[in-house]
Amino acid sequence: MFVVVEGIEGSGKSTLVAGLAARLGKERGGVVATREPGGTQLGDAVRAIFLDRFLTIEPLAEAFLVNAARAQHVEEVIRPALASGGLVVCDRFTDSTLAYQGYGRGMDLELLRALCDFATGGVNPDLVLLVDLPVHAARARLGDRAGAPDRIENEDDGFHERVRDGFLELARGPRHRVLDGALPPRRLLEEALRQL
Repeated sequence: MFVVVEGIEGSGKSTLVAGLAARLGKERGGVVATREPGGTQLGDAVRAIFLDRFLTIEPLAEAFLVNAARAQHVEEVIRPALASGGLVVCDRFTDSTLAYQGYGRGMDLELLRALCDFATGGVNPDLVLLVDLPVHAARARLGDRAGAPDRIENEDDGFHERVRDGFLELARGPRHRVLDGALPPRRLLEEALRQL
């Protein structure tokens, strides 16, 4: 089974991925927790470039970067894990490209879908859990983090509102479930497990 956790910056998705991997790993083993961009040596190198707050990256270049990393990720990590009967829990996947570069940056959604489909080679999640949180609440959480904000976190609230709206629009699909990111982490985990 392939499960993806999506959401805006600071929504709690990474904490949820870690919780799901820990709980499900104990219960059934064979759980692969991964992230995008990342998950492979190439993906981690792309992630460093993608989030570098000193770089200016054009929207199309962003889309190509994440999909290059995604193609490697699918072939090196996701497809083999699924082929062996494992459970993959991924922090971000194609919905992030549609939400950030499509709704956030204003790129054509059909173009982005075609690019994502090409990169994934037909691998799609069985379930997408959207951890939804208002932008102002996510900003408050990000303010509590150590370290400087990355390139995406530095975007203005208008950008993050468009991304959130995009995620909510995408979540109308049959494989999606919307979770309340304002829930305490333990309750959010229990709700995610119930959806699984």
